[in-house]
Amino acid sequence: MFAKRIDRLKPSLVREILAAAQAPGVISFAGGLPAAETLFQPELSELKLPASIWQYGASEGESVLRDLVAQRANRLGLACRPDQVLILNGSQQGIDLVAKLWVEETTKILCESPTYLAALQVFDLFGASFESSQADWLSPTDIEASQADFAYLIPTFQNPTGRCYSTEQRQLLAQAFDLRRMPVFEDDPYRDLAFDGPAPAPLVSHLQSVPWVYQGSFSKTLAPGLRLGYLIAHPDLIVPLTRLKQAADLHSNRLSQAIVTHVLANGTLDKHIADLLPIYREKRDLMHQVLTEQLAEKAYWHKPAGGLFFWLELKRDCDTHYLMQKALALGLAIMPGDPFYPAKPQQTCTLRLNFSHSSLELIEEGVNRLARLI
Repeated sequence: MFAKRIDRLKPSLVREILAAAQAPGVISFAGGLPAAETLFQPELSELKLPASIWQYGASEGESVLRDLVAQRANRLGLACRPDQVLILNGSQQGIDLVAKLWVEETTKILCESPTYLAALQVFDLFGASFESSQADWLSPTDIEASQADFAYLIPTFQNPTGRCYSTEQRQLLAQAFDLRRMPVFEDDPYRDLAFDGPAPAPLVSHLQSVPWVYQGSFSKTLAPGLRLGYLIAHPDLIVPLTRLKQAADLHSNRLSQAIVTHVLANGTLDKHIADLLPIYREKRDLMHQVLTEQLAEKAYWHKPAGGLFFWLELKRDCDTHYLMQKALALGLAIMPGDPFYPAKPQQTCTLRLNFSHSSLELIEEGVNRLARLI
């Protein structure tokens, strides 16, 4: 009675762990939740909402918001017009729309390994197969040798590894994509969470000839509950992507759009980001310090320059799913690394740890519990 693709529909382990992590007293390093104290809570009385906002709206999004998003993108170095912007119900919708645009059961996608598990979940559903580098990074050699139809990558504070490509790496990859004539889908939700200096310009800003999609989110900087993100697309792609959105949900929430328009127009977003960065930087630094004290002889990691995660590679074999269950029994939620790999290994000795959601005290206690378990 179901479509054949439903056989490929897989649950999200991280969503299931988050449900368990809601129990009282559980310290959660499992999800990618922003800190409660950083969530933006607008004064709705200041918005001066027009009566028309309670009516149906444009599928593309509010015109003023699209213009503001385009202005920010141009300041980043990504040349675009407002008519290339599509407002989304969170950037996860962008992954769904791109999958509907480009993915069939014969489609091959070039991606990093590991990469964002919810993107793998969507691409799997539509029948894609994957090519990936043997390293955390994509290289020009990977692109030159690839038979993939398009590339999906997260060059800036990647989920789950936290790695960030340099300007030179982005330029070299862009040249390789142009030579190979491979379209590019750049996912960029963590850009504003930069703790050690601004991130380089988007990779797609260096492309000369191939089609591309670039997307971002307001979930990590304002509030996930707004469910608002955006994509910016090559001119050849924006019309079919808009029609796909029309078929999905007509348009994004107009109240959320009004809130984000307001904070972009009056500079509140940049002030809010400036206020939250010291909070996240302190949490990152503390987790790095406690990991160094407790696990330096048992795991490898690097200190992320931005984003929300540490990526641990344990130095000895370990069943990380068993470790996850034992940790939950002791009131600690952690995320095994293997669901992030497109090749779906049976087991990897890797963990993704989120540092944004827990307090400083709980970060220290949680790492101590993890070290004892390992």
